[in-house]
Amino acid sequence: MQPPRPTNRAAPGRLRIIAGTLRGSRIDVPAAPGLRPTTDRVRETLFNWLAPVIAGARCLDLFAGTGALGIEALSRGARECVFVERDRSLARQIEDNLARLKVAAGKVVCADAASFLALTPSGFDVVFVDPPFDAGLWRDAAAQLERGWLNAQAWIHVESPVDVDLELPQSWRPHREARAGGTRHALYRRVGPDPLS
Repeated sequence: MQPPRPTNRAAPGRLRIIAGTLRGSRIDVPAAPGLRPTTDRVRETLFNWLAPVIAGARCLDLFAGTGALGIEALSRGARECVFVERDRSLARQIEDNLARLKVAAGKVVCADAASFLALTPSGFDVVFVDPPFDAGLWRDAAAQLERGWLNAQAWIHVESPVDVDLELPQSWRPHREARAGGTRHALYRRVGPDPLS
């Protein structure tokens, strides 16, 4: 069971989809304790990095929060995205946003990440990992993802505080990194054989 999200930052309002078929659309962001939506600038940088691979990709938005990363991926041509969010009200908000935007390729799973990753794995091409910063879940989530959730050369985006040692798998090779305030945004590429092969 994941610890509760931190209660020091709420982020009510709306976020803008930056590019793709949903460009300019807004998604609602509820006032939820500890919610840290990925900013427009960071999302733009990330999806510039992912531009060669996002079309047709199967994506997983783990610790989805607002779902902004997964919805942006779908807008830019991802084949599908699974959103995993344990907070029932946030999961419902993602479903509402997908319905309002008429996006059928998104599936919302209301569960904590550990419970979801304990299910029978299914390979993804792109995974977004942005857990609550005070919960220290990066290492455990990465280890579980390596048990068959990542395709052989998957891309993994990780958000974390700049001063945290993430202890990620050796098969995750750093590709690009940027910083915004006290947050690191890093894109990794998985190298090596499919772990289930």
